[in-house]
Amino acid sequence: MKTPFLTALKIRDFRLLWVGLLISAIGSSMQIMGVTWHLYNLTHSAFSLALIGLVRFVPLVLFSLIGGIIADIFDRRKIVLMSNLLMTLTALLLAWATYAHVVSPFIIYFVLIINSIASSLDTPARQSFVPQIVPKQHWTNALGLIVVLWQVSLVLGPSIGGFVIAYMGIDFVYFLNFVSFIPLLLALLSIQSVKRTEPTNVSFNLSSIKEGLRFVRNSPMIYSTMLLDFFATFFSSATVLLPIFAQDILLVGPKGLGLLYAAPSVGAIIAGMIFSSFGHIKQQGKILLGSVLLYGLTTVLFGFSKSFYLSLIFLGLTGVGDVVSTIIRNTIRYLSTPDYIRGRMSSINMIFFVGGPQLGELEAGLLAGLLGSPVSVVIGGVGTIIATAFIAFAVPKLRKYQGHELIV
Repeated sequence: MKTPFLTALKIRDFRLLWVGLLISAIGSSMQIMGVTWHLYNLTHSAFSLALIGLVRFVPLVLFSLIGGIIADIFDRRKIVLMSNLLMTLTALLLAWATYAHVVSPFIIYFVLIINSIASSLDTPARQSFVPQIVPKQHWTNALGLIVVLWQVSLVLGPSIGGFVIAYMGIDFVYFLNFVSFIPLLLALLSIQSVKRTEPTNVSFNLSSIKEGLRFVRNSPMIYSTMLLDFFATFFSSATVLLPIFAQDILLVGPKGLGLLYAAPSVGAIIAGMIFSSFGHIKQQGKILLGSVLLYGLTTVLFGFSKSFYLSLIFLGLTGVGDVVSTIIRNTIRYLSTPDYIRGRMSSINMIFFVGGPQLGELEAGLLAGLLGSPVSVVIGGVGTIIATAFIAFAVPKLRKYQGHELIV
């Protein structure tokens, strides 16, 4: 049975949130692409790109569990509002520093650290807020729409950013990111706060953190999907090396870099729209594992490629594998987690799904400095394939998962 792809957008509050997130995500994608290009041109060092992952990961580890508790205690809408306001201000700071010619790698890393702290508060609250404003029967559709949203932003953001850098300057990329947050802030102000559907006695203490950790530890389907996400993104973090591929290997410059950044999302958007339009799909465990294997295999092929157009195709296929696995993983976690602990579960998951690529960027940059970027990417893709095979055999329940066993 098929479900209309835009079903969840008929819900007013979700529609406001989705549109605001789309616009701000485009701006954020522009800034992420701009920061990597900016740093590489300031330093001409692969290690400076590797540090991006480190400076984003450390604050995430330190603050994400706290963010999960906050999301389970306080108004989630207000948490999302305040954290995005902070990221709005850092975008303005980066735009001003670049325009005034006082920007430096230190300032860029400082902004990345502050944004990582803000994301540690935003992500658990936002991911826990969506199930409050969307009925359970539409969760899979809403999750698919959110995944497509991020992928659309990853197509438009870098593509626009590459042209903006080439014709208007990097400072304008940062300013456009500042402007892009305004619709999201207005949308959050327009959405009414939602009362919790379940009573909560969560306290701001270590016991609450331990409760969240115990919940994940005792839920093999949840922690296995988290591990799968972590290892796949840790080993296959080729994105941070795209400036090197664009400038030194494929010789396509900033315009080509924007297209390389966008390619995975083109595949992801197509796959996400198709996958989210279906109703119940059987054999979801096997589809999940197969999609991650596709992600690893096409990463290997990208590492070997010397053709710009073949590279675009391989990156597009990584997007197909990524989006299908993301929708299934998120649905598993949503359906198997009660509302009172969803913020803490999301914060633990955040360490895996954000920490994987951030640490992966460090690993990829270090290997690129030692062995070259193509070798680094190939090794990462092979690592993803091995890790996926291990999890598939270590957690047979995941391999046998049909798609209906976890509803709470």
